[in-house]
Parts: sequence; structure tokens; C-alpha cells
Amino acid sequence: MTRALVLLTSLLATHPLASAAGPVVDPSTAKADANGQVLWYDAHSVGIEGQGWSDTKAPFDRFPAKAEKIVRPPVWGLSHHSTGLCARFVTDAKTVSARWTVINKNLAMPHMPATGVSGLDLYMRDESGKWRWVANGRPADVTTTATLASGWPAGPHEFLLYLPLYNGVSSVEIGLPPGAKLMKPDERPAGHRKPVVFYGTSITQGGCASRPGMVHTAILGRRFDVPVINLGFSGSGTLDPEVADLLGELDVAVYVIDCLPNLQPKQVVERAEPFVKRLRKARPETPILLVEDRTTAQAVALPARKQFHIDNRAGLKKAFDTLVAAGDKNLYYLSGDHLIGDDGEGTVDGSHPTDLGFLRQADVMAEALAPLLGAKK
Repeated sequence: MTRALVLLTSLLATHPLASAAGPVVDPSTAKADANGQVLWYDAHSVGIEGQGWSDTKAPFDRFPAKAEKIVRPPVWGLSHHSTGLCARFVTDAKTVSARWTVINKNLAMPHMPATGVSGLDLYMRDESGKWRWVANGRPADVTTTATLASGWPAGPHEFLLYLPLYNGVSSVEIGLPPGAKLMKPDERPAGHRKPVVFYGTSITQGGCASRPGMVHTAILGRRFDVPVINLGFSGSGTLDPEVADLLGELDVAVYVIDCLPNLQPKQVVERAEPFVKRLRKARPETPILLVEDRTTAQAVALPARKQFHIDNRAGLKKAFDTLVAAGDKNLYYLSGDHLIGDDGEGTVDGSHPTDLGFLRQADVMAEALAPLLGAKK
């Protein structure tokens, strides 16, 4: 076992295995369905994890309202997508349902299924403390009502309900039978409370995972049992200085900067070092992990594509070396060579990962993140 995985095991061992619960949500705040068989609770009643700011324009936005006048329009538009957001809750219910309304009627994309674009994902913590997949909420229309799962042993259990990756939501409700308790989860233990923030591209956002829980950011959040803030913006993860300022407002465990797939080599040279310096003004001590772009599947056969990766990475490595030489002791670097494997089987289109590619990416990033999170215990 590698040192990083030993640290990961140690981190997980510090988390209580029981489904510890906080206050019970008042059932009078729920809405009963027409036949009285389900009580619908607003997901905000248990809290939305993965949302870095509370002063948002819409209830499930990823950026604060002020960002509308700060960031580029494409970034602002994509900030309405709910990728990375989840509701963590405890219930003694024997059945969990969900009702959600998306903001875009296009539920799927040609290369990404509706279950990932507009669906939900439900996980439950097992007796050993590990998160286990339970059910996927499959979108049927702009508003979908679905019984997600049932049949687990009696007693309180802790759940994670992930929201859509490539669509926004205007409402999300958790449905429980009358008489069942919905409880806020206990605060995460010391060492697990600060989130890991990922800033990047369509890949970070989750393209093209089959369901919300399969993007690498979510996989890593479950493995380390820490909150995750996903700031992936499809085609728009371009090291914008305004985004650096917004990131600096967040008190986090680690920043993961993964923007090379949206940048040309010249842009990397121009933007990488200033971006880190700008972020450092607000967070001089927080670990920052710079991630190279994944090797696209075509790079093996197309020399020009291979050269693009070489040039892109050279610009990022030069920025890293310069910053470290100038005294940055909390800057780290991750090679992109093995992020999605080297057999060409980890993507949908040569670029965007399949679930296999995301799992591989999570494995590689876990090795880099474990020591950084271990230092924050």
C-alpha cells in the first residue's frame, strides 16, 4: 500500500461509522401529496453541500449573485448548473423519493445521457462508513417525481443526494412517508469540514459521466469523506482573474486547478502564473494543486495533438517552477499522463471521460490529494 493510500485509510478511519444525526426537520414545513402518502421536504431544509456562497441569485447557483457583473457571460450562465451540489441527510424512512424541476428542457446531450445531464444520484453510508450507490433519479420531464429506493434495514441511515451535472434546478424535494423523520446530518468531524475546490473545464463539470455521482470530484469527495465544491465550466475554465478573486473568498482545504483542456499553450504561459499569484493574495497558505491536461486518446495517432499536450504542459510546468523558486511552499503539481489511462478506452469522444475514465482520474488525483488533506487533519 502506498503512503498516500495509507493516509487516505487513516482519514477515513477518523470518521464515525454510525449515521449520526442532528436536528429533526419540522414535518409541518413539508408538503403532503394529494393522497397523503408522501411528505415533500425542500432539500434546503437539510442544507445544500457544495455551494460555496449563500448569497446566490437563484437557490441552486454555484456563484454568488455579484458574480453576474464580474465573470464572463458564459461562466455566469454555466454557474446555474448544479454540478457538485448535494443534499446530505439522515432518515429512518424505509423509502426515499425525490421531486425535482430542471431549468433546461433539453434533458440530455448527444454524447451524455439524461441520467447524468439532468438526473439525481442517491448514495447511502453503510455500516462500515463507506458510501454506497443506491439509486439514480431518471429525468422524465422538466419536473420529475420518482421513488428512488427502498428495502434497507430499519433504523436511521445517512444519505447523499447528488444534483444534475449539466442542467440547473429550480427546486429539489426529498419525499418521505408520513411519520418518518428527516434529520440534518451532524457536522463533519474536525479535519473533514473544509471543502476541496475544483476549478476547471467541461471535464471537471462532469462531461460525460453517466450519472452525477460518477464525476471524479464526487468520487473523491466520497473517498475522503469531505465536502467538494465543483467549479467546472464547460469550455470556459480559462484561468480568468475574476474567478481567482472569487475562489479566494472560500476557506478551503485544497484548491485543484485543472484548466489546461480549455487553453492554448500561449494562454497557459500568459495566465497560469498570474492566476496563482492572484489567488495567493487571498490564501497565502492554502495548498494549490496544478493539474496537467489529460492525454486525449487521439494523441497516440496524431503527432500534432501530442505536441499540443507537450507545449501546454510545458507552460504550466514553467509557471509552477517559477512560483516555487519564488518561495511558494504550498504549490503542488500533477502530471496528466495517466489521468484517464493509456489504452484509449477511457473517453466518449477522445476527450471527455466515460465513467471508467472518471474512476481512473479519481484514482490518480487521490494519490496527489491524500498527503495534502492528511496535513489538514
